[in-house]
Amino acid sequence: MKKILIISQNFYPEIGSAGNRMKNIFLLLKERGYDVDILTTEPTYPTKKIFENEEFWDDPTIHDYESSIKRIKISNRKYTRGILNRLLFYLEMYFKFIMEVLFSRSKYQVVLATSPAIFVAMVGVIAKWRFRAKLILDVRDLWPESLKGVGVFNYKFILSFFNKVEKQIYKSSDEIIINSLGFKEHIVKVREINSSKLSFMPNSARVDEIRSNTPSDDRFKVIYAGNIGLAQDGDLLIKLAKELAEKKIDFTIIGYGLNRQEVYEEIKKEKLTNVRFISPKTRKECLKIISQHHIGIVTLNEKSVFETVLPGKVIDYMTCGVPIVAAVSGYSKQVIEDEHVGFVVEDRDSGKLVDLIEFLQLNKKVRHTMSQNGNKYVQKNFNWDANIDTLTKIIDKSIYSENYKRDKVENI
Repeated sequence: MKKILIISQNFYPEIGSAGNRMKNIFLLLKERGYDVDILTTEPTYPTKKIFENEEFWDDPTIHDYESSIKRIKISNRKYTRGILNRLLFYLEMYFKFIMEVLFSRSKYQVVLATSPAIFVAMVGVIAKWRFRAKLILDVRDLWPESLKGVGVFNYKFILSFFNKVEKQIYKSSDEIIINSLGFKEHIVKVREINSSKLSFMPNSARVDEIRSNTPSDDRFKVIYAGNIGLAQDGDLLIKLAKELAEKKIDFTIIGYGLNRQEVYEEIKKEKLTNVRFISPKTRKECLKIISQHHIGIVTLNEKSVFETVLPGKVIDYMTCGVPIVAAVSGYSKQVIEDEHVGFVVEDRDSGKLVDLIEFLQLNKKVRHTMSQNGNKYVQKNFNWDANIDTLTKIIDKSIYSENYKRDKVENI
């Protein structure tokens, strides 16, 4: 039996795409008989406080594997605007992870490290050396490119240093998994990594999470569910809320992140009674609430780096059969439009978003078609129970097999 070490900042019971991704990878590998340990932090995202509530610890399956989970306590807070606090968080995590790796008495044949943050990937390289193991790098975002995209960090010398670190990490990895096809060009062309190293394993849903869209017809309801951070367009959400109020359309926000309070205060100031703010929920409860709405909203800032990503909420809306109205571009736009699961406004115009929402309000048949398309697309392409095979094949086969490399190039 191959013994595997997963190294990840985010893990259950944290909410959001990263924690959910690593939870499913961990559980599905366990279910398939792999001996898996995970090195992670105590839950901190979006805040440490919410995990004092037992409702977030709602998966008894995880509790059966507590002996395989090593949680490191981090004293510094990460989720602030200050770049210094973020750096201190990452550095503390980095050194504590390294100590765990260097003094571990376990033996591992495979190390799976997930990035961002790039500091976790750096630990993965050290773990590869320490355990003489194969390193699989799971790339969930382009870091440090995303730092420039959110505008919190633009020191050219330091970014140049981390760009070189990123390239070296890619070169040191035996295999690279990407969760968005939009990352491929950057890794292959900009970082000059052979495409034979890359495999595609998107964020996905479990089969039992896929559900029908079941909104009541008494009120037309739109929802935004997920992070309201630096990558998302909080100002656009505020404009949209105001215009939806004029149209007497209800707007639910299940939000967390750096800009949540700012959006909340502005909506409160404007006395927008059509808007309902809901505190962060477990994934199970969040999917239930999403499915009770007619339309799901997606926003991303207009930066080139975000053209490479597919936000987790896009997959969540399709999982719940909810048609999408989005202010995005690039890969997200391509998926939404090609699969006919919603509409996209590329220039981030709130008026155009409202026009599309009203069109869907008046066209129930179009909504129904988009709803079914979303469910079908998730079942076929974003299904964890099938997509985990991408990872198990990498683990099981000799990663230097020429036949294996050929198979991957054809499938990506």
